[in-house]
Amino acid sequence: MRTAADLPDDIDELKRRVLAAEAGLVVKTLEAEKLKLELARLKRMQFGQSSERIEREIEQLELRLEEIETSAADAAPVVTATPDEPAPDAAAVTDAKPRRQLPEYLPRVTETHEPASCTCPRCGSERMRKVGEDVTEVLEYVPGRFEVIRHVRPAYSCAKCEAMAQAPMPAMPIPRAMAGASLVAHVVVSKYVDHLPLYRQSEMYARNGLDLDRGLLADWVGKAAWLLRPLADRIGDHVMAGSVIHADDTPVPVLAPGKGKTKTGRLWVYLRDEHRHAGPAPPAVLYRYTPDRKGERCREHLAPFRGHLHADGYSGFADLYRSADGTSAGVTEVACWAHVRRGFFEFQKATGSTIAREALERIGALFDIERTIAGQSPERRREVRQALAREKLDQLAHWLDAQLTLILGKGNLAKAIRYARSRWAALTAYVDDGRLEISNNAAENAVRPITLGRKNWLFAGSDSGGERAAIMLTLLRTAKHNGVEPEAWLRDVLGRIESHPINRLDEMLPWNWLAPATQSVAA
Repeated sequence: MRTAADLPDDIDELKRRVLAAEAGLVVKTLEAEKLKLELARLKRMQFGQSSERIEREIEQLELRLEEIETSAADAAPVVTATPDEPAPDAAAVTDAKPRRQLPEYLPRVTETHEPASCTCPRCGSERMRKVGEDVTEVLEYVPGRFEVIRHVRPAYSCAKCEAMAQAPMPAMPIPRAMAGASLVAHVVVSKYVDHLPLYRQSEMYARNGLDLDRGLLADWVGKAAWLLRPLADRIGDHVMAGSVIHADDTPVPVLAPGKGKTKTGRLWVYLRDEHRHAGPAPPAVLYRYTPDRKGERCREHLAPFRGHLHADGYSGFADLYRSADGTSAGVTEVACWAHVRRGFFEFQKATGSTIAREALERIGALFDIERTIAGQSPERRREVRQALAREKLDQLAHWLDAQLTLILGKGNLAKAIRYARSRWAALTAYVDDGRLEISNNAAENAVRPITLGRKNWLFAGSDSGGERAAIMLTLLRTAKHNGVEPEAWLRDVLGRIESHPINRLDEMLPWNWLAPATQSVAA
């Protein structure tokens, strides 16, 4: 994602780019209208005939529309007040479309915001009289139900000089929107944690009598992504500053632009987690989306990193370990014994091989040692590994070499043995460094929610949708890794981030976050 530093300084060039962007937005809008027409046509066809193919086409169109609408919101900066201006008042702004009326049956909670001082801001007189009030209704989500917060702001006039005084409207995550922070947080978590597309959420809300169409939800999600991107970037900086990272990736189906078909993108995960060796740094997980699996993608992601990298045997990582002249490039490979074990397990399950079974027992003994030292200091872990695991690894190496002379050279069992022996230095690196792990299971666990939810998540509607998913997953999964409830954290952050000083952004990171009740006590 480009930043302001990437833009040219030339005014004419900037104007040209703005015009091009506006033209692109028009094209996107036209494309959206065409898709809406096609969607209506397919729904009419479905009315008289049930067809899995038609249902699938409708689902793809729904997601494509969702991504067009969300991307438009993500691309447009959120309009906020300057430090010298009052916060925008949703009730005082005349929008192109009339503000949606919230259902009368929803419970109302009134919050009154009085001016900070009872004296006239101009002349200092205490003769202030109430001349009216502004009321702004904001829809919020309380677990299990909706409610409306009535923000009442009395307006006062000075009897002496007629100057006006009124409290500003509390900061909203999306100025002039009807949604409060708790509702936006719920929509985001439902989409990226519970894998509920926006059109399905819209249908669910409609059953409760709420007219929250997909376009409206998409606008909230896009603007939330724009607001939260700096926090995701800070998490990424924290991950790359670690000395040990776990890396993995998984395919994600993505709609190909204009074709109605899917292509395969990738979601990469980079995890920093020191708790297994009693390290002081908080855990964090960074997700990155790319439209393909070219080796340059992971090398670009890991360009700032120097240290030990837990990863599989993907060739794209190779240039990270060695530079063009064969010298170290600053990243040390750490291979995964779980990958090695998997090859023997699959062969033993298929054939009942006694050699594969013994390999599994020998590898299992190495994992047994690790269970006894989980959470202990790096020094203690290294000491135990040197005493107990080093000899077992030496014996395993000799045994594998001997078995290779007794079996077919081109079979799957031989392949599993060669995989282990060809990566032996990377597989045994953990014995000499107590910060390292025997496996890359930590990264695989970070990928698993995506894999498990893929049937419901289906696919991203575009490459920009994949990038947006990576931002949200970075935030929400990092919260979970730190024992923080994602929706509670996101609700509080969205309610404060607009007015929070940029130089104190780290206060909002999940590992620094204080729940609202704790904040009030600390204050």
